[in-house]
Amino acid sequence: MSGSRKETVLDLAKFVDKGVQVKLTGGRQVTGTLKGYDQLLNLVLDEAVEFLRGGETPYGVNHHGVTSCSILSFSDPDDPLKTTDQTRRLGLIVCRGTAVMLVSPTDGTDEIANPFIQPEGA
Repeated sequence: MSGSRKETVLDLAKFVDKGVQVKLTGGRQVTGTLKGYDQLLNLVLDEAVEFLRGGETPYGVNHHGVTSCSILSFSDPDDPLKTTDQTRRLGLIVCRGTAVMLVSPTDGTDEIANPFIQPEGA
């Protein structure tokens, strides 16, 4: 194998300038266009959009009347990491490699129902 290009487990070069979905530690999930990356898995995403988790209130007044510039409160105590359809635009961001858990293309992926959930009364 001497002289040949070393094959990496995760080859992000094929995703540059394409849409990707990134899951981060702590439950955050963002999508955007991958503009760059490095060997430490630091990612640069353009036109990034964060999917908010259940009950999060971005930038503004939460249900307690407290003004904040961060995300506040979770309303689903059973699954605080579950994302919703609510989003917030982040623009150009850097995802630190130590926080990246998953990188996947946005094209060619579909969400399906969980086949392992038992119907109620069964």
